[in-house]
Amino acid sequence: MSPSFSLSAALPLLALLLCLTSPAAASSSFPLPTIAIATVGTDITSPHHLACAFVSTGTGYQLSCASVSNRSATPRNYGYGDGSSTPFSAIVAGDGYLCSVGPTSSPPVSMRWWDLNGSEDLSKRVYRGGALSAVAGGGEYVCALVENKIKCWRWAWGSVPEEVAFSAMAVGGGFVCGLLVGTGKVKCYGDGDAVGREPKGRYMLLAAGERHACAVDHAGTLGCWGETAAVAAAAPPRLIRAVSTVAVGDALTCVLWGNWTASCWPEEVPPELAGQQFVALEAKGKVVCGVRMSDYSLLCWGGGVAAGVSKVFDKVLPGPCAPSKSCPCGVWSGSAPLCGGGGGGAAICYPCGYTPPLMAQAPTSDSSASASHTRKKRRPSDLVIAMISAGIGAGLVALFAVLVIAYCLRRRSRGRSSSSHDSGRIHAEPTTAPGPRVPRRLSMLLSKGPNTTVEQFPLTALRAATDVFSPSHRIGSGSFGAVYRASLADGREVAIKRAERRDTGASSSASAAAARRVNHESAFISELSLLSRLNHKNLVRLLGFCADGGEHILVYEFMANGTLHDHLHKRPAPLSPPLASWPSRLRLALGAARGIEYLHTYAVPAIIHRDIKSSNILLDASWSAKVADFGLSLLKNLDNAGDGDDDGVPFVTAGTVGYMDPEYYRLQHLTDKSDVYSFGVLLLELLSGCRVIQRYEGSGTPRNVVEMAVPYIESDRVHRVLDIRLPLPTPGEMEAVAYVGYLAADCVRLPGRDRPAMSEVVGVLERAVAACEEHEDGLDGGDAAALSRSCTDGSTTM
Repeated sequence: MSPSFSLSAALPLLALLLCLTSPAAASSSFPLPTIAIATVGTDITSPHHLACAFVSTGTGYQLSCASVSNRSATPRNYGYGDGSSTPFSAIVAGDGYLCSVGPTSSPPVSMRWWDLNGSEDLSKRVYRGGALSAVAGGGEYVCALVENKIKCWRWAWGSVPEEVAFSAMAVGGGFVCGLLVGTGKVKCYGDGDAVGREPKGRYMLLAAGERHACAVDHAGTLGCWGETAAVAAAAPPRLIRAVSTVAVGDALTCVLWGNWTASCWPEEVPPELAGQQFVALEAKGKVVCGVRMSDYSLLCWGGGVAAGVSKVFDKVLPGPCAPSKSCPCGVWSGSAPLCGGGGGGAAICYPCGYTPPLMAQAPTSDSSASASHTRKKRRPSDLVIAMISAGIGAGLVALFAVLVIAYCLRRRSRGRSSSSHDSGRIHAEPTTAPGPRVPRRLSMLLSKGPNTTVEQFPLTALRAATDVFSPSHRIGSGSFGAVYRASLADGREVAIKRAERRDTGASSSASAAAARRVNHESAFISELSLLSRLNHKNLVRLLGFCADGGEHILVYEFMANGTLHDHLHKRPAPLSPPLASWPSRLRLALGAARGIEYLHTYAVPAIIHRDIKSSNILLDASWSAKVADFGLSLLKNLDNAGDGDDDGVPFVTAGTVGYMDPEYYRLQHLTDKSDVYSFGVLLLELLSGCRVIQRYEGSGTPRNVVEMAVPYIESDRVHRVLDIRLPLPTPGEMEAVAYVGYLAADCVRLPGRDRPAMSEVVGVLERAVAACEEHEDGLDGGDAAALSRSCTDGSTTM
C-alpha cells in the first residue's frame, strides 16, 4: 500500500468520523418561556427595559417585572382577580406589553394581556381555548402554536396560512418564522428582510429578533438571515457544536451551548459571567437575561443594564411547573421548592435530549478576580485561530493516514502467521473489560453530550437486582438477548435486556462466532443510540445501559402487561381488556401506529424500525401500547442499501418471517413503507386473532394471514376474517372495523409506493376510533358516514 493511496482512502474516513462525532443541535429547553424582556416608554433612541419572570415566594410564585437599569425601582407584580394565586405557565413580552399563558396543565388555556405603558394594572383576556405548544412575542404582537398552527394577536401583516403545520416558531420585528412539520424547513411570514431569505435545509431550533433570525440545522451549524447589517453584525462563526438554546435581539445573537455556558455576538458575555451555566436565555434589543443554574437567579447584561450586569431576582422559575411524575426525563435539581415547596409533587421537567449537568457553584471572589485578570489578556485573532486549526487538521489527517498504514500492515502480517497461532483464542470473551469496538462506539455516542440522557448502571447493581441473572427473573427475549424483570435499589421496576454470552464450542467456526458478536454489538449500539434521543408516550423508554466486564446490557421502563402477542395467542380466556371489544382493539392499534409515525416523521433523523410485530408491541399498566425492541432499527436516510454503519457493520436484511416486507426481502429495497407493510400484517393479526403463519381450515400447509384475510376484505366480506372469540361488531362498530380492514389491505400491497404513509395510517385509525367511540357512547349523527372505502385509496408515492 502506497502512502498516497492510504491518504486518499483516509480522507473520506476522517470526514465520516468527524461527521459522526459532531454533536447535533437539540431543541430549545423550554418552548413555553418563563422569562421575558419588555420595552416600555416612547423614547425609541433609548428604550427602557423590564425583566419579567415567575419569582419564587417560598410557597409558590408570582409574575413580576423589574427594571434592568434602575436597581432602586420597586418590582411590580401582575395578576388578576383577587391576586391570591398565579395560574400561569408561560410569559412573553414586547413593545409596551406583557402577556401570560396558563394553566397549560389543564385546558382550556387562557392568555392575558397587560398594557405596560398604561397607568393601570388591569389585564384583558385575548385567548381561551386549547393547549399551546409554543408562544413567543415581538414588536407589539404575540404568536402561539395551537394544534401546529400559528395564531397571532395584534398582528398587522395578515394571517399565516391555515393549511401549513409547524413544529416550532419564533417572532421577530414584523415577521414570524416557523419550522414545517416533518421537513424542518424554515418558512417566514410578514414584513422585513427575513421574509423570503429563509435558508434551505432541515432545522431543529429557531429564534428571531428585531431585524434577523437564526436557526440551528441537524449538523449543529448555527446560521442567521434577515437585514444585511444586522446579520453582518451578529452572525456567529459557523461552528459545529451542540446548542441548547438560541436568543436573538437587535443585531445581537446569543446561544447556550450543550454545556449550558453562554456566548454572544457581536458583544461577548461579560467576563464575570464567562464559564457560568444558565438554564434559560432571553434577548430583547441589546439586553440579555438568563437564569443561572447554580441558584436560579435572574441575571441581565448588555446595553442599558445597570453596572453592565444586574441581578434582577434572587429565585425565578427556569421553566413551567408540572407534576414530577409526568416528567419523562427527570426534573431540574432543586426545582420542586420553586413550584410550591414540593408538597404537591410539582417540579420543573428536565428537557429530554440533554445530559443533566453537575450544578455549577455560585461565583466567588477568587473567580471574580480571575475573570478580571482574564479581561486584561488579549484574545488571539480569528486569523491566528484559523491558521492553528488548519495546522492541527492537517496534522490529524497525516496521523490518521499513518495509523491506517500501520493497521493494514499489522493485519497482513497477522494473516500470514495465523496458522502458527492458537485459533481458539478468538472465542475467549474478556472478563474485565469489553472489547474495543463497543467502548469506541459508546465513547462516540456519549461524547455527543446533550444528545444522551440515559444513565450508566454499574454491573454490580444489575447483577444484584436480578440475582445474578437468575432464570426466575427472565421474562422473555429481544433482538440480541434475554430480558429480565428486576427492582432497582431505588424502587424502580425495570426490564433488563442482556446480550447472551454463549460459548460457541468447537462446532462453531471462528468467523461465525465473530459474526454473532458483531451482530450483538451492533444491535446493542443501535438500540442505545436511537432510544437515547427518542421521547414519545407510545415508545418504550430507555433508562440506561451497562457496558462493563464484557457485558452489553440495556435497562428499560417495565411494561407490566407484557406483549400484545402473548395476550392475542397465549393467554387463556377471558380476553384481556384491550382485546375484549372492537373499540379497544382499534385504540390499541392507534397507539402503536402513533409510535411508528413518530419514528418516521418526527424523529431526527427519521428511523425505520424493521421489526414491527405483535411481540414488539408492549402494554403498560394502563394497557397503552408502546413500540419496543430497536435492535434492528436503521436511520431512514439510507442512500445505499448496501452501505454499512459507522463502524463497518454491514447492512443485512433483517426482520421476522411473516411480517417482513416482500419488496425489502427480495430486492433489498428498504424504506419506511417496509414498516407500513409489517404494521398492516399486525392489523390483520389484531382483526382476525390468528397467528401470522398458521394452518387454516381447508389448507394442509401453513399460510400467512395476508393470504387468508386480504381476499375476503377486498371482496367486502370483512366479517369472514374477524376474531371469533369476540361477538360480531354492532352495525356502528362494523363500519369502523371494515374501514380498518381496508386500511390493512392497503398497507400490505406488494409495491411499496402504493402503501399509505404512517401519518395517513394514523389519520384513518383516528377516524375509525372516533366513529367506534361515538357508537359506544350511544351518540348519533357523527362522522361515521364519512368512513368509506375511498378514504384509504389515496396513497403517497415514494
